[in-house]
Amino acid sequence: MITLAATRRDVYGKALAKSRTEGLLPVVVYGRKEQSASYFVALPDFKKVYREAGESSVISLKTPEGALDVLIHETGKDPITGEFIHADFYAVEKGKALRVSAPIVWVGEAPAIKLGGIVVKVLHELEVEAFPQDLPHEISVDLAGLETLESQISVKDLAIPAQVKIIAEPDDIVAAVAVAKEEEEAPVMDISQIEVEKRGKQEEEGAGTPEQGDQTSSP
Repeated sequence: MITLAATRRDVYGKALAKSRTEGLLPVVVYGRKEQSASYFVALPDFKKVYREAGESSVISLKTPEGALDVLIHETGKDPITGEFIHADFYAVEKGKALRVSAPIVWVGEAPAIKLGGIVVKVLHELEVEAFPQDLPHEISVDLAGLETLESQISVKDLAIPAQVKIIAEPDDIVAAVAVAKEEEEAPVMDISQIEVEKRGKQEEEGAGTPEQGDQTSSP
């Protein structure tokens, strides 16, 4: 199991700015049976763990009070730099199944592309249920199964370990092949015809207007 070391934190609010410049990330741990607690973890270590575990794999958080099995539940980032500035960990209960959203990772290439098809990726994550130790980090979907212009991949077609349950209908579409529609050419406008119509309209409007010389003055 992936591990991450944590140290006690007694700094909060604006005072955290200094700690962040020192490479420390403030985190909070909580759970249904776990009292909320605040810690620091090293930012470089957290980023490495996040790349490996994401938000669907259990990690072991080594705290001064002991190790906790946790999920990275939520993260906060600086809107300007995009750097992590906070993270929440959810302490999981051993022996109890969990539901998480596992990201879909696309592998391979669809043969239907060579036939003029376009791969439409309908889903980008799937909700799964499993015991903490069995939770998948990601779900791989092989696009090689999209061989024809009518091909599609459904939930029931995915290779999922028996101990993992997907919370979706078996016939839900994960990816499919679509055919690009040819754009209709815009009709060519006949400029000469426009000039004729414009000239005819001007003549009609002019016919109803008396000439300047025909006007009579009132007595």
